[in-house]
Amino acid sequence: VQLQASGGGLVQTGGSLRLSCAASGRSFSRSFMGWFRQATGKEREFVAAVSWSGGSTYYADSVRGRFTASRDNAKNTMYLQMNSLKPEDTAVYYCAATKDYACSGYGCFSRYNYDYWGQGTQVTVSS
Repeated sequence: VQLQASGGGLVQTGGSLRLSCAASGRSFSRSFMGWFRQATGKEREFVAAVSWSGGSTYYADSVRGRFTASRDNAKNTMYLQMNSLKPEDTAVYYCAATKDYACSGYGCFSRYNYDYWGQGTQVTVSS
């Protein structure tokens, strides 16, 4: 089982990036999938989560209205569209997935509910 995050890079304040997370090895259509980020010297924090079908999405207050999470179960892939980026968004971004039906809704904000993790992709926003 593997999650592969990509799409990070260097962008100026106000710019946009789109992250992708390609899953392989099993279907995640019964798993919540989430994005987390970890800035240097800080704890890994929740960014966004997408429900099994993609019909519901959840966001941290710090990114709501700027970031949009989505998924395509046919492609076993999740996305994070990041707009209006700020320097404080600089971090390594990780994608993750839960085991089947391990959590739902706001219960999926905790990183401890996620058993599968990608390797991370660096996002740097310059001021």
